[in-house]
Amino acid sequence: RGTQWQKARAAAEEAVTDLAAELIRLQAVRETIPGFPHGGEEAEYEAFADAFGYEETADQITAIRDVEADMSQPKPMDRLLCGDVGYGKTEVAMRGAFQAVQSGKQVAVLVPTTILVQQHYLTFHDRFSEFPITIESISRFRTTKEQHQILKHVEQGGVDIIIGTHRLLGRDVKFKDLGLLVVDEEQRFGVTHKERLKQMRADVDVLTMTATPIPRTLYLAMAGLRDMSTIMTAPLERRPVKTVVAEYDDNQVQEAILREIQRGGQVYYLHNRVKSIEKVCDRLMDLVPEASFDIGHGQMDEGLLEATMLRFFKGETDVLVCTTIIESGLDVPNANTIIIDDAQRFGLADLYQLRGRVGRYHRQAYAYLMLPKRAVLQQAARERLTAIRKYTQLGVGFKLAMRDLEIRGAGNLLGAEQSGHIVAIGFDLYCQLMKEAVGRLRDQEVFHRREVSLNLDFLVFGFEDIEGVIAAAIPPDYVSEEDLRIELYRRLSGFRQQAEIDDFADELRDRFGPVPEIVTHMLEVARLKLLALSAGIHGIAVRDRKVLLETETGLLKMPNGKLPRLREENAEQFLEELVGIVTYHAEKPKTPVPRR
Repeated sequence: RGTQWQKARAAAEEAVTDLAAELIRLQAVRETIPGFPHGGEEAEYEAFADAFGYEETADQITAIRDVEADMSQPKPMDRLLCGDVGYGKTEVAMRGAFQAVQSGKQVAVLVPTTILVQQHYLTFHDRFSEFPITIESISRFRTTKEQHQILKHVEQGGVDIIIGTHRLLGRDVKFKDLGLLVVDEEQRFGVTHKERLKQMRADVDVLTMTATPIPRTLYLAMAGLRDMSTIMTAPLERRPVKTVVAEYDDNQVQEAILREIQRGGQVYYLHNRVKSIEKVCDRLMDLVPEASFDIGHGQMDEGLLEATMLRFFKGETDVLVCTTIIESGLDVPNANTIIIDDAQRFGLADLYQLRGRVGRYHRQAYAYLMLPKRAVLQQAARERLTAIRKYTQLGVGFKLAMRDLEIRGAGNLLGAEQSGHIVAIGFDLYCQLMKEAVGRLRDQEVFHRREVSLNLDFLVFGFEDIEGVIAAAIPPDYVSEEDLRIELYRRLSGFRQQAEIDDFADELRDRFGPVPEIVTHMLEVARLKLLALSAGIHGIAVRDRKVLLETETGLLKMPNGKLPRLREENAEQFLEELVGIVTYHAEKPKTPVPRR
């Protein structure tokens, strides 16, 4: 087991060094290639910004300023914009697009699905309607003849903004003067497409948008390797989606659809099997005859699917019975109820994305996760459904099922090979290795946290009740969920300041109630380790009251030249006294030993 771990760690360390070197090389190449500092009439740009129909959130304003600043530099932008579904990433992209067009440059917007092309085309068209800017779209919804005509105009400079699928990456697509490439959900493109994107990235500004959370620790580990902006604040007036998990019931489905259409809204009914989707639609039509229905799935003829989605987008259809073709990015503000059939079949991230299709406006939205009657759910499915129901607050995309989404988010950013190493050695160690690799390659001093070994004969880590010995742990009767306990241990082990432990104790009290003694001992041990680190101590042992404090230069002694001894009466007091002894050594003037 130990050998396997060492091998996994060594492989991850080698891979992470290679990745860091590649990212630094790419960054260095981009630094040497001259970009184009975008300018333009400030008054026109202000007029475009003022035409935005909503009030920007604080995070949106920061992201817009980041993009403005990048695009005014004489080197190419490469910015990653992370934000929850419906949090206004598209507006940030449109501000950048306006800035590029103002400077006489063209803009390409690359999206993963044909439906999203249509969605973005309508959104951009509407937003730029008052300005003399030509916008076109290209996807399988267009005939071959139409595509050739549009591409000809792009090459001649007759199109300012072109929105399309991977078709835009074709060798026959030539721009007169491309200045900005906007990529929506880059992780959904294949390896070949990504290679082509890398080539395009060399000398144009690139803005990549993703709704997948990029964990803050990874962000910090990669600091300076890729510019990132995050939008974590919900638009004003947005409300959390009310989530109901229940066995399928005709009456409940009927009531949910009627309630939505009676308030003038629309409904998604998600049934993810093309073979039986028509039968399901017929059953719903019998159930709610007063509603109008349409079917949408990926195996339909392109023209038919486009017409279907357009009718729903324009509000001409009450209920869209569909597959997961709606999962990414489709924005219909009037659709505020989603009913998901056989919800137990979906992963947590999928359920989260699907629920994000509703609640994008100020109305209260509803998500119904329907399960088969009398179904026996597997443990994993049950936990997913519990989590999606529990986490309804806005912006939860950065919190929901942290482990699942951390690995997914990291994989999206770094690729499948790297996410394999993350699974093998754990997310936090991976980030630490990444940080160290970046530091080494840049000849920076690397902070490497040393672990303090503890061997105290009066304390055990666990729940054992032994006479004369105290226990330190976070017990299940205080925090019942195992994953949450592991997460709390992980956080506690990562603190670098005593104030962080104080805040952590306050958080425990707030979330779980009064802190029991066994947990207080755990917090004191964490304090002891931090003090030991600041005193240069890497090992603490207590045997029969004798205290051994190991450092690189030997054992520490008291002013009388002797080893410290514990003089109190019981184990509880021993811990307090030991903290006092280590505090004394931590506060003594000393020459720090730099670590690389």
